[in-house]
Amino acid sequence: MNILVTGATGFVGSVVARQLVARGDSVRVLARPGSDRRNLEGLDARVVEGDLRNRASLELALRGVEGLFHVAADYRLWAREPRELYQSNVEGTRQLLEAALAAGVGRIVYTSSVATLGLTGTEEPANEDTPSSLEDMIGHYKRSKFLAEAVVHQLVAERGLPAVIVNPSTPIGPFDIKPTPTGRMIRDAVAQRIPAYVDTGLNIAHVEEVARGHLLAFDTGIIGRRYILGGEDMSLKQILGTIAELCGFSAPRIQLPRPLIYPVAVVSEAWAWLTHGAEPQVTVDGLRMSRKRMFFSSKRAVDELGYRLRPGTEAIAAAVEWFRQRP
Repeated sequence: MNILVTGATGFVGSVVARQLVARGDSVRVLARPGSDRRNLEGLDARVVEGDLRNRASLELALRGVEGLFHVAADYRLWAREPRELYQSNVEGTRQLLEAALAAGVGRIVYTSSVATLGLTGTEEPANEDTPSSLEDMIGHYKRSKFLAEAVVHQLVAERGLPAVIVNPSTPIGPFDIKPTPTGRMIRDAVAQRIPAYVDTGLNIAHVEEVARGHLLAFDTGIIGRRYILGGEDMSLKQILGTIAELCGFSAPRIQLPRPLIYPVAVVSEAWAWLTHGAEPQVTVDGLRMSRKRMFFSSKRAVDELGYRLRPGTEAIAAAVEWFRQRP
């Protein structure tokens, strides 16, 4: 089958593209001109240049395409120009999916995020039906993904878009080249640059299983339905402890209260703004998100798609090995 993958120069998209090639699909990948293409090395796929904000380039990329995996997203918890997140994540998604409709693409997987879902506020994991609203979304990244998923639901309901939605939790593992905010945390923990932690939790998923979940959703998922692609719920203390054990050093033992960290986050963001620097290591929105444990259930994906859960320790080990091999 002829398939287009967006986001294949990035983390999850590169693993999705590799698995599609491995199973025999004819894959083309959308890449911005001048983008970092190291994740495409050794990948038997055709590269087509384009941009989610350029409708004409999307129409060209979609010619002859039978299936689409829209994995690309601007994943930043802080941006000097927040409108960039909305341009890529919301309007870019709308343009791509409208172009896919016009091109007659028969099957689509849209990569959303658990960031769009509600949280229980307890140790009980949330699921696809846990209520959420735009007002619940903390920060521009989460708001942009919430609005983008709303675009998908609208196009499914009003125009028959043949799309299945997947909501990855916190994927980690190889090919996190940028890296993502979670990847930066693992990289810094490996380098012993995280001396303390806050009381929070994440659902840790192996990127290979998340990618397989995309293919399962493409093959058997119900149009318009959400599927959480997750792994194991772990506290941040457990995550850092696992990394320390794998690397052979002592785990952080100091738990910091959030009020003590907020001034650091404010100063870090101000410095990044003034210097046009990279995303700060600590952000105000990141701290606000950490007030609740981001625990999720993948039962629907397991029951309906045959999705497989892998222990968080395996995912962490794969990520640690990959980061340790990189300069």
